[in-house]
Amino acid sequence: MTTSEQRPARPTIAQLREITQPPAVRGRRTAEHWTGDLYMRGVSPYLTRVLVRTPSSANGVTWLMILSGWLAAVGLLVPGLVGAVLGVLLTQLQMLWDACDGEVARWRGTSSPVGIFLDKVGHYTVETLIALALGIRAAGGVGAVGEHLGYVTLGALLAWLLCLNKALNDMVHAARAAAGLTRLPDSAAVARPRSGLLDRLRSAARFVPFHRIYHSIELSLIILAAAIADAVVGDLTVTRVLVTVLVPLAALSVVGHFVAIVSSRRLRA
Repeated sequence: MTTSEQRPARPTIAQLREITQPPAVRGRRTAEHWTGDLYMRGVSPYLTRVLVRTPSSANGVTWLMILSGWLAAVGLLVPGLVGAVLGVLLTQLQMLWDACDGEVARWRGTSSPVGIFLDKVGHYTVETLIALALGIRAAGGVGAVGEHLGYVTLGALLAWLLCLNKALNDMVHAARAAAGLTRLPDSAAVARPRSGLLDRLRSAARFVPFHRIYHSIELSLIILAAAIADAVVGDLTVTRVLVTVLVPLAALSVVGHFVAIVSSRRLRA
């Protein structure tokens, strides 16, 4: 295995994959998004190969990820199909940058706590801003916020629930660190509830995985589907139903996530 100093300045795709996409990355239970396995990790080395030839740091790429996600939320404020399509395209770009920043860091050997922190800032802010943008879309756009404040409130509540749900995972790491415990591997065995009943309920939930729809990509795709349906019916009924339904589902996800954590090995030595 070559060190970062010995690696070629103009690597091949095969060389990049060997170093930047090891099994430890591709096999992560929660940290690897389904788009990574489906197509993103197939595309990202081609962009990473360009990035490692530039002075851009891995953290600089992470900032591009954050900016793309923020722009996705701004794009969703454009009414109708145009805004929904912008949201989908920009969240795809966000995930591409998200794959590339880690690859650049692994190739150059520059992984750092700053990069991890920025990555979390990106995902927390992007997903909450997209939820808030959905509430504004349901209200009829920025100009109609005052007339339909209830939908904006629902969007803000959804944003808070998504932020809380993401924070639960970080609370586990913080609690273990404060207790002087080592970080556990990101595996299904560790996350499995110790109670047989809870384990069966958790397994059944995989057949209706609504808890996965709150990632920026899934949420933007659902918003696009709602925008298409709105265009067919001629009003905002579908988008308004969507934000109304997502709030209680998100609350259920938070409760389920909390129960899954406290009933698993994640908070134990």
